[in-house]
Amino acid sequence: MHYRPLGRTGLFVSELCFGAMTFGGEGFWKAIGQQGQAEADKLVGRCLDAGINFFDTANVYSNGLSEELLGKALAPKRSQVVLATKVRGRMGPGMNEVGLSRYHILDSVHASLKRLGTDHIDLLQIHGYDVATPLDETLRALDDLVREGKVRYLGASNLAAWQLMKALGLSDSRNQARFESLQAYYSIAGRDLEREVVPLLKDQNVGLMVWSPLAGGFLSGKFRRDSQGPEGSRRAAFDFPPVDRERAYNAIDVMDVIAKEQNASVARVALAWLLHQPHVTTVILGAKTEAQLEDNLAASELRLTPAQLEKLDAVSKLPPEYPGWMVERQNADRFPPAR
Repeated sequence: MHYRPLGRTGLFVSELCFGAMTFGGEGFWKAIGQQGQAEADKLVGRCLDAGINFFDTANVYSNGLSEELLGKALAPKRSQVVLATKVRGRMGPGMNEVGLSRYHILDSVHASLKRLGTDHIDLLQIHGYDVATPLDETLRALDDLVREGKVRYLGASNLAAWQLMKALGLSDSRNQARFESLQAYYSIAGRDLEREVVPLLKDQNVGLMVWSPLAGGFLSGKFRRDSQGPEGSRRAAFDFPPVDRERAYNAIDVMDVIAKEQNASVARVALAWLLHQPHVTTVILGAKTEAQLEDNLAASELRLTPAQLEKLDAVSKLPPEYPGWMVERQNADRFPPAR
């Protein structure tokens, strides 16, 4: 297993992170996964054996049950891992049991600590933007939690570039703890992040945690133009995240050839492509079975050749969009050609 610093911090995390969204299976989350404690213990144990030290969940996953199961599975090794969770989602029927108000953040974190069975959260992430709460209220509440020692680092998820930059600017101007990572959807079938967000992450030295690296199972190798995938698959019950299927099928065609060349699965190639991107800190795995997990873990050791990377980049490259094409054109002669 390889380890990378989380953004500008001195905290090192494994390049593969295990996501516990499949734990629990209550209500809406039943379509994602239904692992109980025994399955959670096995999957977490295998991850620990493989060198993974980074585990991610959210209070909203299965209405808190995911946190409970993950906390118990990690209890024997708690001091050796980086534990991340999230706040924002609705946790009850009340008017204030959702969002990023000080009220909801503090209540949610105290409840998460209890469910996780720990006295601190290593990385607390806001699970999205809250248009109803002033950003400075959110940031001040998060900073207070860091100063109290209940949270060690802060992260964000699902923010637009301008939202993240605004938050960083406010935190820096007030000497508050800032977002050190962004958890975002990114895959070879969905590279939209590269337009505005990735340049911001590079400029501000913010780490990138990738969720749904297989596009909700679409890049698992089970989906082809002539096959809509197996019945009972996650995509059949929960068609998310959105995918441009024609562009994705083109990428799968190329990955299929490379998978045969590398004696690997299509899913492993898709994960390896992400791990070859210099702006990626960690890729979150969400395996339901031990067999899936074993295949995903092997991505850490899969080295794609320059020629293979070039083919994958070409087939999945984003179409030109303004102002990107204008910026590229105007800066074409700003640096002398390499020797």
